[in-house]
Amino acid sequence: MASDGVSNPEVLWAQRSSDSDASKNWVSLTLNVPDIPKDDHVLELKPTSITFTGTSTSQKTKYHLELEFYAEIDPAESKIRHSKHSIVIKLQKKDLDKEFWPRLTKGNHRLHFLKVDFDRWVDEDEQDEAPEEDFSQFGGMGGMPGMGGDFGGIDFSKLAGGAEGMPDLEDVDDAEDADSGDDDDEEEVEEVPTTKA
Repeated sequence: MASDGVSNPEVLWAQRSSDSDASKNWVSLTLNVPDIPKDDHVLELKPTSITFTGTSTSQKTKYHLELEFYAEIDPAESKIRHSKHSIVIKLQKKDLDKEFWPRLTKGNHRLHFLKVDFDRWVDEDEQDEAPEEDFSQFGGMGGMPGMGGDFGGIDFSKLAGGAEGMPDLEDVDDAEDADSGDDDDEEEVEEVPTTKA
């Protein structure tokens, strides 16, 4: 939890799951953190958790987030997309399973900043008919020293709190641009350090 002038960012989540196709077995997280410099924040993924710290240059707000996931993810196969408005992370679920995670976090307590991403929500029994998410513009998570070079694609699955599925991220970004009147908001793909537990 954040304190002393530090805020938790709003976090939206959704998910998909599959017992046979890893590309359909993911969780998406959207950290609503505007104007966070790409090279001036810390985002660390571990198999069981995420930690983020960064300061919005426009809002002069320092954000901090620590979440322990309901189940394990594969940091090396996870991806990230950094835009002016947010950081979107595609977490690859480690285990193939047809069932959604019942929630995003290991703990069962309610977090006021954690919300369902209704734009990406798909009911568990309708996920096979839902359109595929386009994660082609996401970058690899990179890697810590000793973990090897660049890591490949990641799938989003179910996000905590029962949120299911996710819509096309490009549609969401286009809507944000239309709202802000900012047509030249180029997204930047970044590599993020990962740490094995």
